[in-house]
Amino acid sequence: QVRLVESGGDSVQPGGSLRLSCAVSGLTFISYAIDWYRQVPTKEREWVATYVPAGITKVGESVKDRFTISGDNAKAMVYLQMNSLKTDDTAVYYCSARNSLSKYWGQGTQVTVSA
Repeated sequence: QVRLVESGGDSVQPGGSLRLSCAVSGLTFISYAIDWYRQVPTKEREWVATYVPAGITKVGESVKDRFTISGDNAKAMVYLQMNSLKTDDTAVYYCSARNSLSKYWGQGTQVTVSA
């Protein structure tokens, strides 16, 4: 059974930092790209960053100066380091695993940035 479990969401003040984790199991980790998305109720899900186990990373333009994605292939884990958080970063953050045939989603973790 494929499972993606996000963790690390919390409530922080503007300017704070969080590290989100995505634990992946039930699939061949190195055969998938792992994406982070975020969503607020009034908007569509927004792509944030991608980690490819072969060593490729990509971060969205809107957050690339503040967010970093990394992974540990041996542990099948992907991390999203978020610094200098802004109120606009408030969202549910999801990780997903995809290849040419399949896409799987986690349940999400809430990040709230407020004074």
